[in-house]
Amino acid sequence: MITKNVKIQLESGLDVRPVAVLVQVANQYSSQIYIRNDKHRFNAKSIMGMMTLCTENATELEITAEGADEAEAVVEIEKYLSGQSA
Repeated sequence: MITKNVKIQLESGLDVRPVAVLVQVANQYSSQIYIRNDKHRFNAKSIMGMMTLCTENATELEITAEGADEAEAVVEIEKYLSGQSA
């Protein structure tokens, strides 16, 4: 299991479109992936769950991945949330 804290660096934060892209990125991996804010934990592969996350730019989130491709999943999600890809 890998856990990493990441600061969102997307201009609009995690609103509808960025959440949809994040779910697409997460679904590329077989690992279980969760995103946690200060109060709740969300399945990063669930569009319905992630839609309730909606956080602002510069918010820090915790990414947790567990599975065969966990390291790659965390790296790619971190890249996306920091504005470096997708």
